[in-house]
Amino acid sequence: MAAEQDPEGRAAARPLLTDLYQATMALGYWRAGRARDAAEFELFFRRCPFGGAFALAAGLRDCVRFLRAFRLRDADVQFLASVLPPDTDPAFFEHLRALDCSEVTVRALPEGSLAFPGVPLLQVSGPLLVVQLLETPLLCLVSYASLVATNAARLRLIAGPEKRLLEMGLRRAQGPDGGLTASTYSYLGGFDSSSNVLAGQLRGVPVAGTLAHSFVTSFSGSELPPDPMLVPAAGEGPGVDLAAKAQVWLERVCAHLGLGVQEPHPGERAAFVAYALAFPRAFQGLLDSYSVRRSGLPNFLAVSLALGELGYRAVGVRLDSGDLLQQAQEIRQVFRTIAAQFQVPWLESVSIAVSNNIDEEALMQLAQEGSEVNVIGIGTSVVTCPQQPSLGCVYKLVAVGGQPRMKLTEDPEKQTLPGSKAAFRLLGSDGSPLMDVLQLAEEPVPRAGQELKVWPRGAQGLCTVRPAQVEPLLRLCLQRGQLCEPLPSLAESRALAQLSLSQLSPAHKRLQSLAQYQVALSERLQALVDSLRVGASP
Repeated sequence: MAAEQDPEGRAAARPLLTDLYQATMALGYWRAGRARDAAEFELFFRRCPFGGAFALAAGLRDCVRFLRAFRLRDADVQFLASVLPPDTDPAFFEHLRALDCSEVTVRALPEGSLAFPGVPLLQVSGPLLVVQLLETPLLCLVSYASLVATNAARLRLIAGPEKRLLEMGLRRAQGPDGGLTASTYSYLGGFDSSSNVLAGQLRGVPVAGTLAHSFVTSFSGSELPPDPMLVPAAGEGPGVDLAAKAQVWLERVCAHLGLGVQEPHPGERAAFVAYALAFPRAFQGLLDSYSVRRSGLPNFLAVSLALGELGYRAVGVRLDSGDLLQQAQEIRQVFRTIAAQFQVPWLESVSIAVSNNIDEEALMQLAQEGSEVNVIGIGTSVVTCPQQPSLGCVYKLVAVGGQPRMKLTEDPEKQTLPGSKAAFRLLGSDGSPLMDVLQLAEEPVPRAGQELKVWPRGAQGLCTVRPAQVEPLLRLCLQRGQLCEPLPSLAESRALAQLSLSQLSPAHKRLQSLAQYQVALSERLQALVDSLRVGASP
């Protein structure tokens, strides 16, 4: 699909976005005659991030785009030839040139689903050489996307449903790709919009923004706009000099606030007038370039009331320094008194936005009951995930030629679960998740209302559960390279994430959760694990 027909495709990863050892293993498989052996890998994480009890699955759409476009170009093959041994058989490079994902099948957790440790986010099956080459790109596409979506979901849970969250971390992100990924998946995780214009163009993320201090401080007050006239909102009547009208209102506002008319900065007022002339229906003021109380607020009120006289309504203010919660309370009170004094009731509900290195702790304060803050802009704390910079996803071989494979290692936590598997979520009568169960693919599907014996991970024995509902988790996404059903839109995945979180128990939604969500193995899968452990013992 051409990039101009598919703008999202411009953000797709390329086949050589990988680790060198994938190519060296590919040569090893090919030389051993095993390139086309049927193999299955699983992509999962071992621990929930940020000390919580859940994660959100994300990045699937990017994975599908990558897999459907996967093809090594001549330049790619030539570069691999330059870093592999010079005596490598040229037939290997011809094999690479013919590779694609037409024999690859993927089952996946739908994007926006709740995800838990050990439960596959992706199951990837196909020729061994090909699915091995896919490891690093798929990990790259899923790990950060899921991490930032989970981080955003935590911030949304803190903020509650009413506050609007704006992601504005592009300038703090780890490079352009990181910035685009963060903007995309913070929206999936529950943010309302992003400042990132490219995320709007390529991914359909709603974009929003205000203005910077540089705009305000660039004006001295002596500038004359080429056209200072603004026609009324109704479109009828002569134009009005907005700056002159704002000056009249400034005197009335300052008298009400007990300020001298010379105190508000003239350059700031000129900046607000210029912005209002450009955006009369979406005027916003950044109040803290000089002094919020003595300059930003009276200048904003003067311009807003001048606009209001012409039938326009200012939409908001932003604060970027100081005690944001206290200032928002004071500003709202001024809005109310000015609204009553000059009989402009719309002013009472003008939105107050805040920003300034807001993290989870600061957000808790801003979201508390009685807060007058309406919009919260978060940058560094959402895009860099400072509490945990990596989800730690892994991509492990579970079967070759239909036979289970298991990594034992010296570290029990890093042992893998063998065999091709199915995954199910057991739900209570209220629809809330009780536990996830992994079983071998050939086992009968668990039934609602039926008693089920399972082995919770980390437990010393079996337990019995009787689910009210059973939900299969992994959906067939690609079958032999072909898309099985249309991918949901980003907005649809966002809605799924919010629905999934609403069904999660309060104990598992806590930011620091001691109540870890249970993932269990079927009796047969546990027996297979035990037999392979015994078989590997000396």
